[in-house]
Amino acid sequence: MNSKPMDIDQRIKNKAILIVALFVVCINMAAQDKSLVNTSESPYASLRSVDIYDVRWTEGFWAERFSVCRQSMVPHMMGNYLNDSLSHAFANFEIAAGLKEGKHKGPPFHDGDFYKILEGMIMANYDRKDERTEKQIDSIIAIIALTQREDGYIHTPVMIEQRKEKDRKKEFAERLDFETYNMGHLMTAACLHFRVTGKTSLLNIAKKAADFLCDFCERNPAELAKNAICPSHYMGIVELYRTTHDRRYLDLAKTLINIRSMVKNGSDDNQDRIPFREQNEAVGHAVRANYLYAGVTDVFLETGEDSLFNALDALWHNVTEKKMYITGGCGALYNGVSPDGTTYKQEPVQQVHQAYGRDYQLPNLTAHNESCANIGNLLWNWRLLLATGDAKYADIMEMVMYNSLLAGVSLDGKGYFYTNPLRVSEDITYTLRWSKVREPYISYCNCCPPNTIRTIAEIQNYFYCISDAGLWVNFYGGNTLSTHLRDGSLIQMTQKTDFPYDEGIRLVIEKVQKSEFSLFLRIPSWAEGATIKVNGSQVEQPVVSGKYAEINRLWKSGDVIDLILPLQVNLFEANPLVEETLNQVAVKRGPVVYCLESADLPADHKIFDVTIPSSVLFMPEKDLIGESNVVTLSGEVMIAVNQDWNGRLYRRISKEKYRKAIIKLIPYYAWGNRGKGDMTVWIPVSPM
Repeated sequence: MNSKPMDIDQRIKNKAILIVALFVVCINMAAQDKSLVNTSESPYASLRSVDIYDVRWTEGFWAERFSVCRQSMVPHMMGNYLNDSLSHAFANFEIAAGLKEGKHKGPPFHDGDFYKILEGMIMANYDRKDERTEKQIDSIIAIIALTQREDGYIHTPVMIEQRKEKDRKKEFAERLDFETYNMGHLMTAACLHFRVTGKTSLLNIAKKAADFLCDFCERNPAELAKNAICPSHYMGIVELYRTTHDRRYLDLAKTLINIRSMVKNGSDDNQDRIPFREQNEAVGHAVRANYLYAGVTDVFLETGEDSLFNALDALWHNVTEKKMYITGGCGALYNGVSPDGTTYKQEPVQQVHQAYGRDYQLPNLTAHNESCANIGNLLWNWRLLLATGDAKYADIMEMVMYNSLLAGVSLDGKGYFYTNPLRVSEDITYTLRWSKVREPYISYCNCCPPNTIRTIAEIQNYFYCISDAGLWVNFYGGNTLSTHLRDGSLIQMTQKTDFPYDEGIRLVIEKVQKSEFSLFLRIPSWAEGATIKVNGSQVEQPVVSGKYAEINRLWKSGDVIDLILPLQVNLFEANPLVEETLNQVAVKRGPVVYCLESADLPADHKIFDVTIPSSVLFMPEKDLIGESNVVTLSGEVMIAVNQDWNGRLYRRISKEKYRKAIIKLIPYYAWGNRGKGDMTVWIPVSPM
């Protein structure tokens, strides 16, 4: 696929250069204003995230993924967005700004797509300050600024029509125009841009948009509530409050939740059929749901309202215990109707789309699991972790990070999935909505690729937190940390590990100013038998999986902490109420879910021919897929001989002949990188 180079093309340079000179303003940033989700002053946060610049990758798994993000994902996708013949997202801003003629093209949420890739570009450049990239970002922001109305409204589909005729199209005229969704991603990108660069150029645009929403909410709250489709603006507005300390934005965020009950004929699909505080079951569009839950958690962090957390807690248990895939994926259904369609009055029966289904409804071949929904699951659990300090939320984050997040992008960073099934077969004759192979640009709906990119670019911000008690280590990967504890004292630490492929993790205290504090190490729920040593001596307190291990002592420079997280290979079964996986197992090693691809089967055999003995012993082996390091699993299984189903729906069971064979399993996130083929996570098990 052809795309323009990373340099913004000449026509944009010529028209933007004067604007940039006048528009870009720099100010000094306060240290507490640099974190990705800034809870430094949130009164009901148990944990505070560290600053953006505090964590830098060195080597290992996430260093490799970040490098691919910076060198491949960002330039290729931004090149796609700047290529008018491929994507019209940036061209829409040019047209709305009056810099060129044309019509709006693409979905109504295309502005939000572009804000997300801009955010990813900003974050990928956070630690190197590449002047060429910064100039490009400044030029893009200048064009975005030209599209904004004086009253702060910004949405290119409407702005383009209003340039032709002032009253030709009104704001919030159509429920599915995604205006507030787009503004929410603008706000999130703007806060990050300010914290990374100190520039207020994008932040000023976001503030004007928020001011418009404040005013509109006072004039017509019911109309604003009706148009809260996929409410990313809840997160964006709260983060804007944390950045500017303008109390109006927090008041707006609280009001936006309250006015959801004003929606007439609300739907399960959009989670507004009943007031949020009365909800206890995850329903409808999974992206909209998870964004809603994340935004409400942000409001809880600022207000401490128990009724909000009670609803969030009930929803979390419903998702994680009855509606979430083993990969952390969310949203089982392509299309359907509301599960409650026959139990309450509604005309007509309401459609649900890309949605949470009924409890335990988790198909594999038709699993939707939109990448944005999986990322929404990560965003929600991150905020719950900040609110509570409970390791169970980090367990869910880890599940997403190593599985459903990374599965959405190819190992070389150039191809993307919209959906993430757990089984793929070329024998399925019908066509699913989305491709079975990753695409460089998903022309019909490209919301997931930029979301995946910005998430990988920002993943280091999840690794550490601080509290009054000390430093919390949430995740493991080769990096350096230089941060300040809550009392302002400096701590510098190095983390050395090849996790998740090696079980040894070494943390070295390089420099410390405060001698006594607690170090909290998360012990994942899967890590039975984990051990901790400090300077070669075993710690005395119990190390419990699914909890944080607290080590309180007088720390000094040169102290070494060795953590061992046993990476055992385990077979997992699902609740028997999940009929799609009955008598089947999934294979996990540590946090990584594995799958079987047809590329690793003997010739003339299919994934459905394989049966795993319950006593199987899988052996890990370092390997390469493309240029990426992975650990594969090899083990002896049973493969059916002469398994012919051609033309048959049912047949009488017979004593099929099986033979033993050695197969290889690969990480689920790495599937689909060796050409088109079949894949399955769940495999039949035999009690042998």
